Amino acid sequence: MPSALGLTSYLVVSAILVMIGLYCVLAKRNAIRIIIGLQIMAAGVNLSFISLSFFRVPGFIDPFPHTIVITFLVLEALLTAIAIGFIFQIYKHYGTIDVRKLRRLRW
Repeated sequence: MPSALGLTSYLVVSAILVMIGLYCVLAKRNAIRIIIGLQIMAAGVNLSFISLSFFRVPGFIDPFPHTIVITFLVLEALLTAIAIGFIFQIYKHYGTIDVRKLRRLRW
């Protein structure tokens, strides 16, 4: 059953989450914080997708977006684990996770 808040409030919160995540990705220098920003952006996208499924047809909750979001969460967890592993290896090899310093290094 759709909430009393309405679709607009869910989409506004979703847009705020996407903007916070975008800020983290563009403004932060730490690779871990960039990954956290990507996670926040993905949470905003998932929230908008789920909220649109609730309000599409009154009295009916579409299960298809739920299955897509669950699949996306599994893939997102996998990619985050791989990215954290890469960052751990980069830190072991170069001693920094600052992306601006890593760009200046020669591979």
